[in-house]
Amino acid sequence: VQLQASGGGLVQAGGSLRLSCAASGFTSDDYIIGWFRQAPGKEREGISCISSRDDLTDYADSMKGRFTISRDNAKNTLWLQMNSLKPEDTAVYYCAYLEGRNWIKGQGTLVTVSS
Repeated sequence: VQLQASGGGLVQAGGSLRLSCAASGFTSDDYIIGWFRQAPGKEREGISCISSRDDLTDYADSMKGRFTISRDNAKNTLWLQMNSLKPEDTAVYYCAYLEGRNWIKGQGTLVTVSS
């Protein structure tokens, strides 16, 4: 499985960004895929995940309200809409899939929110 996130960049506080993740190589149509982030000097933080089987979503409590996960199965693309961004949202954002009990992440994209 290959995952490649894109769409990051520099945005002012209060702005929005939409990240995308190109996914390929899944051998099953039943998987869990999601978004994580890691800020400098901090641990990786889960944002949200979605099921390919029924599009059920789950969000970390701290991420509810400003972040929205979605996917386009036909295009094998995962999205993360981020609104009302804050400087503390600055991080490298990754998409990842669940394999067993482990999250396998792809290459990330840097989001920088200026104050």
